[in-house]
Amino acid sequence: MGEYLAVILIVVIIIIFNNLNTKIRKLEKEVSDLHAKINRDSVPSVLTGEKKETEEIVIPRPIQSHAPDKINLKESPNEEILPVQKDRLAPVFDFLKQNALTIIGIFTLVLGIGYFVKYAIDKNWIGEPARAGIGFCTGAGIILIGHFLRKNYATFASIITGGGIAVLYFTATIAFREYHLFSQNTAFAITTFITVISIALAYYYKSEVLIIFSLMGGFSAPLMISTGQSNYLFLFIYLTLLNIGMLTAAFLRHWKSVGWTAYIFTGLYLFSWTANRPELLSITFYIISYIIFYIFALLDYFRKNLLSTSDILMLAFINFSSIIGLVYTFNELKYEPVIIFPLIFAAINSVFLFREYGRKNFGISYSVFAGITASLITIAVALQFKTHLITSVWAIEATLLLFIWKKTGHTIFKTFFYILFPLVIIAQIITWTEYFDMEKMNMVFNPVFLTSLVTVISSIINLYLLKNNAAEIQKKTNNFFEDLITLASYGVIYAALLFEIIYHISAMHWAAITSVGLLFSVYYIFILLLFRKTLGIRNDIQIILIYVILFLLIINISTVTTSVVTALLSEKLQSGFYLLHLLQWIPFIYVCFKIIPASGFHKNKISYWVLSLAIITAVSCELHHSYVLAASHDILHAYEVKKHFNILYLPIIWTVLASIFIYLGLKKNIPEYNKIGFALVGLMVLKLYAYDVWQMDNISRISAFIALGIILLFSSFTFQRLKNIIKNMVDKKDENPENKDQF
Repeated sequence: MGEYLAVILIVVIIIIFNNLNTKIRKLEKEVSDLHAKINRDSVPSVLTGEKKETEEIVIPRPIQSHAPDKINLKESPNEEILPVQKDRLAPVFDFLKQNALTIIGIFTLVLGIGYFVKYAIDKNWIGEPARAGIGFCTGAGIILIGHFLRKNYATFASIITGGGIAVLYFTATIAFREYHLFSQNTAFAITTFITVISIALAYYYKSEVLIIFSLMGGFSAPLMISTGQSNYLFLFIYLTLLNIGMLTAAFLRHWKSVGWTAYIFTGLYLFSWTANRPELLSITFYIISYIIFYIFALLDYFRKNLLSTSDILMLAFINFSSIIGLVYTFNELKYEPVIIFPLIFAAINSVFLFREYGRKNFGISYSVFAGITASLITIAVALQFKTHLITSVWAIEATLLLFIWKKTGHTIFKTFFYILFPLVIIAQIITWTEYFDMEKMNMVFNPVFLTSLVTVISSIINLYLLKNNAAEIQKKTNNFFEDLITLASYGVIYAALLFEIIYHISAMHWAAITSVGLLFSVYYIFILLLFRKTLGIRNDIQIILIYVILFLLIINISTVTTSVVTALLSEKLQSGFYLLHLLQWIPFIYVCFKIIPASGFHKNKISYWVLSLAIITAVSCELHHSYVLAASHDILHAYEVKKHFNILYLPIIWTVLASIFIYLGLKKNIPEYNKIGFALVGLMVLKLYAYDVWQMDNISRISAFIALGIILLFSSFTFQRLKNIIKNMVDKKDENPENKDQF
């Protein structure tokens, strides 16, 4: 019953297909007639300059990517011509939209044939040799159908033929692996023959789609007939011959996609071989592959003396991927020197660099060869100092891609940079973990920091390349990725230096480690603020950095320094270490007097409170620590000294600071300083009456009240006098308006 239903279904499908085919032919004829009519009507109008009053029919034309359309272009002299943004994925999506049903159909047909063969096998209708024969005949039949359809339906025929080739490959694979109808050598010969036939058909049909199918099948053939025993010599001789065939087809037909397909498969095979069993033989095939794909990348350069986007990408990838594989193999086999390969590749690229220089052609090609040569020399220097391979190569390659983007303007290089840069960060983080495993490394000249140094230098170059001028910033509407990469680059530089410092002081007391880490953080942000204009740091970022440096100073002086003082009194640290701590006052004073007034920091009222909190904390805690160190003999005596300072001297310090804040508020007419001053006075009085008074003896209590009263009365008198002076100055200003500008 099922067989009859299948036959009926096939007949119905044939009838439907025939009806659809008839309708399609009619539609094609109508479109052709309409197009001819439009051409007849439009020619006289174009020649005579007349316009018809009827509705105008506009026929869209495909946009030419290599040159603008020069017909009927009327541009005003002041109108800015915007460059046409070329969507590189549009052809792919167009192909998929137009041929999706065909692809799904051939895939479904292959599955249907497979299920039919399986059903026949389950019913024991055919034996194993017959099964293979049916598969080969079916594949050949599909290819024959594609052959007859190629004239009128080129793309459809290419996909059909590709499906037939897939059937042949799968049949050969099943016949060898499942049925054991022939040996591995025979299976390999059959798959090779299928590959040769498919490439010949692709060349004969001039079908780029078909040759991609053929290459995918050719590179997959070794996996299809693999028995688990690795014969790398035989495998890579086959792959080399396949790549030479690819290079020939690319040269004759100018097909770029075949080269990239071959490069991806070859790279996967080579890296798999290197990872599983590195041996000297693999170096030979790395070099052969490098030569083949380097020539592929330069085909247009020799023909037209230009490098396309895909050519530049191929040059970058083949150089750096070959370096990774070759140097990794040398390192695993303990061969020296590993820098020989980047130097050889640099010499090869420098030949073309000097060729461009000799011709005085300093265009894109010159920049590309210069960037690749400089990058390879940089890699050689880095490897000579035993840096980590992957991290160094990826960091330099990412910078090269960004450099090429700046020189060519092709956004694809920027896109690849966005993809590669996070991998650089991940690789660098993995490199930093070796600080936990390695002991007694040299200062600076150790593999971890030298690798970090390569990443730091590349990050600095990235920051320079990403720095936008004023015109670019105005045109730019979305620079999220640039901001994120800029932040990550500054973070990498900070972390690389900080981890190296902490590693070499890790044997010290934890208070010293924390203090040094915070001190370095303060100075790092201080340097960014100091060179903010040179680095192109935006004003909003400057304000954030000021907030960060103030909070770091508050944390360091108020909490960490207390632990440092305790360690000094316990003789766990040398007394001279406190002088290092005092260095944080240099950036603090400079930020307060130079950077904050010029940055617009005080746009928000909260900024006055944060700055005042930092000043109060810094002055109070610094005087507290200095007094404890000067007056204490040991750690036990320090507790009494701290208590005495907090009760007797801290209220006086707060009163003086409050007076200064109120004075500044009145003089500069800043109400926030007045509020801060009075708030500090209130806090001090509350502390005095709620706690300090009950901890003093009578003499100290009397002395504190007398001193505090005198300070408050003197401050009040000073404020009243200052208010009168300011009032008199304002009155004189109103009486003498002609001296207004001089006032």
